[in-house]
Order: sequence, then C-alpha cells, then structure tokens
Amino acid sequence: MKHLIPNSRSWLPLACLTVLPLLSQAQTADKKTSIGLNVSALQYKGNYGSDYWDFSRNRYAPGLAINHYLGKGLDANLQAFYGELKGSRSANTFFATNIVNVNLGLKFKLNNGWALKEDAFIQPYLLAAPGWTYTSREGQFNGTRIDQDKSYFDLFAAAGINFRLGETVGLFVQTGQHAPYYANFDGDQTRDDNGWDDRFLQHTVGLTFNLGQAKDEDNDGVPDRKDKCPGTPAGVAVDANGCPLDRDKDGVPDYQDQCPDEAGKAELQGCPDKDNDGVADKDDACPDTPGKKELQGCPDADNDGVIDQNDKCPGTPAGVQVDANGCPLDRDGDGVPDYQDRCPDRPGPASNRGCPEIKAEAKKRLQEATKYINFEFDRAVLLPSSYPTLDAIVQILNEYPDYTLSIAGHTDSKGSDPYNLRLSHDRAAAARVYMLSKGIPDARIEARGYGETKPIADNATDAGRALNRRVDFDLYLTGDPNTAEVKYGPEPTMPDIVIPTTPVKKAPAKKAPARKAPVRKAAPRR
Repeated sequence: MKHLIPNSRSWLPLACLTVLPLLSQAQTADKKTSIGLNVSALQYKGNYGSDYWDFSRNRYAPGLAINHYLGKGLDANLQAFYGELKGSRSANTFFATNIVNVNLGLKFKLNNGWALKEDAFIQPYLLAAPGWTYTSREGQFNGTRIDQDKSYFDLFAAAGINFRLGETVGLFVQTGQHAPYYANFDGDQTRDDNGWDDRFLQHTVGLTFNLGQAKDEDNDGVPDRKDKCPGTPAGVAVDANGCPLDRDKDGVPDYQDQCPDEAGKAELQGCPDKDNDGVADKDDACPDTPGKKELQGCPDADNDGVIDQNDKCPGTPAGVQVDANGCPLDRDGDGVPDYQDRCPDRPGPASNRGCPEIKAEAKKRLQEATKYINFEFDRAVLLPSSYPTLDAIVQILNEYPDYTLSIAGHTDSKGSDPYNLRLSHDRAAAARVYMLSKGIPDARIEARGYGETKPIADNATDAGRALNRRVDFDLYLTGDPNTAEVKYGPEPTMPDIVIPTTPVKKAPAKKAPARKAPVRKAAPRR
C-alpha cells in the first residue's frame, strides 16, 4: 500500500495560506454555491487507544467539498477527503490504514436571519452528513498480516465557524467526528457489540469562494424572484414569467419542439403521431397504420423485416431469412426454400427435401456391391479383389456429399452367436476404414454388425449360408435415421471377442491367386 499523506505537523498552517478552500457555505441566496479545497488533521480512537485532541499525533488529509444554498439557515453539503491513520503497539503489532471518505448532508446555519444576519461576519453552523468510508489496511497483529480493503457506512457530525471576509471569500474552521459503522482500522479482532469501536476526529481549516449569479441566474432577462422557470438555457426566448415560449401549447417549449406549430407528444419532441405507433408523422412512411420504428412506422406482420405492403410472401415463419420481397431464400433455386431444404446448396426435388436423388446406376452399384466384398477366411481382412468395388462406392460418396453411407455386416449361423456378431462388426469396420483412407470424412460412414441375426436365406444349405455371409451398403440423407437400423433395428451389443484383423502371413495370399475367384463367388469361408 502506498501512503500519500505527509506526516508533518507543519503542513496545516502552510495549507491555510496556499490551498484553495473547501466550499463551506454560500453567504446569500444570490451566491448559491461555494467550492474549494481544505486540509484536515485526523485523530484516531480505537483498540490501540485514543489520539483525540493530541495534535502531536495528527495525520493530515487534503479534501474537497461543494456547498449549495437551500434556504435561510440550511445548505446541502458534499465533502470528500483522502487520509491515513496509523498506530503501533510493538514491532509485530501495528497498522497503517488509508481512508477515502465521502459525506453528503445538511448544514444548519445560525446566520439564518433571526439568530444572526445572513451576511454576519461570524457564521456558526452544525453539520450532519452520513456517507461512505473506504479503507485499505496494512499491518500485523501479533505477527500475523491483517491486510484488508473494505467499505463502511459512515456517520459524521461536526460544528464549525465561517468568517465572512467579503461577499465572495470566507475562512472557516470545523471539528467533527466520523463513526464508520463496524469499521476496523487497526485490525484488532476484539470488538464490542455496538459497532463503534474505531472512529476518528477531523479538524478542518480552509478558505471558501462563493459562486453564483445575482438576480438573474439563467440570464433570460427575468429576475430570479419573478422567474417561474429558472434554469432556462441561454438564448431561449421566454415570456414575461421567464418560461420558454410554446406556440402550439403542447407542453413542449418551442426550443425543444421539432414541430412547434403542431400540438404533439413530449416523447416525440412535440410532434404528432396519428397512429400512436411511437413514430412521429413526419418520419412515418405509414402514418395511418401502426408499425415499427425500425421500418419507419410501417407494419410487418410476419416480422421478416419486409413491410407488409412490399411482402410477397406474408406469413413467413419467425427467424427465416428472406429476400427483398419477403420470400424465404432459396440459394440453389430448386423451389425448396433454404429453411426447409436439407441440401440448400445443391438442387433437388421437394419430394427428397431439396436434395439430389441418387441415380439408378448408383443404387444398382450399391445393391450389387455385396457380391464383390470378400475377406480372408474367418478373418476381418479385406481381400484385394474387394478394392475396386469399394473405390466405386467412394466415387458415389464424393458425388453425393449430402448423404451418409451405412455398412452392415452379416454372417451365417455356423459358429457361436457372440463370435459371429463380432466378426460381422469387424468386417463392416474394415470396409469403412478402407474408404476413410480414400479421404471420406469419418462422420459420413457408419459401420454395424448383426452377426447371424438377420439372414436373407436358409442357413441349412450351403447356398443359403453363402447369401447370408454379406456386407450391405446403403446411402441415406445425413441426419436421417441409419438405413441399417431402419431395416434391422439397433446393433446388438458387441461381445468381448477378438477377431484377427491382419493376416498372419502374406505369402499364402500370393501363392494361390487363382483361389480368390471362388472366394468372391461365395466359396466356403468364415
């Protein structure tokens, strides 16, 4: 914490000669405001003891205040200061607390016209000013740090005397006590229940300069004692009572009235509004129909930003982007508006939700692909004969970027159910991994395994089992339900069985290439 208050008892008399004053009080109704600076001596009282009236232990604080004349005997007073309080019991028990204090209250003057004249040389007063105290404390208590920043409600009462040196200048002295509620300047945690353990005296001295205009504060040519509208801006024409002119008698003075010859509303700077939509008639493109301010007072029933009279597509759903005619955008021009178009950048029929339909040739390739996807016996390892078919499917995926590919693996009934389920899943996954390696995004291919649960032929025959050992490929619009799940239901839970996914030896595959053809034609395999 940086302490900015000098610790010198010689500062107080010097400040009396050099510092501009606190505004103590205005002298008359003609000089309503005083302003200035002051210097104060602060004296602490708390758990460390009392420095009250011990001027050898003063802590000095500069201050600022503003005073305003309210009436005979009464002023409003605002004052603020920055200071510091210090105390010490030992080398490891001490505190130094910076204080920022602001108070706003009332000053009760004895020079009120009946006790003393308002322009008396000696002008005693009492001050009651609640306020706010902010403290920033550093120090130790029995060797423990007690640093803390905190604010408090402050009660301040003071008595003082202002010496009237002239119409504008005064010298004043003042003494008062600050009692911030539950304040803890010294960091001692032993507290009373009344909340007033720590407080301080403030002895203040300064000069005052009274400001104000006599007779005609607003310079409108009407004396203040006759002016029924004080504070009129400079240059504004006024009537005999000092009030701004109002030709149309709508309560809005001409200098603020944008329509001074037509009676209007104060919130519209004195202009009329026939349709009561909050837009002045002079700015309203639809003055006879209530509308929106942002649309120059014209209505927009569907809130699409296009006024009703120009809207060729009324009733557009909320939040839908529209063109200048108020119609929903259709970027690809396929007749399906973007907000309903699943493929807004590629044209397609409304029957397919605005997406391109898959050509018959592509559908046929997908249907026949299952015949040419082959794996090593009882393994999830693709045979090279499968690559051309998978490459063709990759081309289809690139041609239809709005679609997702479903891969579903199946087996015959030989072997255990858990083993078949895992084998079917891993074979579908092997086909997926191959196509991902060709640049297809991961999210566009889903692989599932159904084992022997979804046969398409009789598992009692070799021919039937060959048909059941298959991998299905289906395209569906991204975001729609997975085709395999629609056809076969959810994928069964995968068992904890490891299916070999890499060949043990590469040599056998090279020694008998002629044997691959029977595999592609559904020769016996697992």
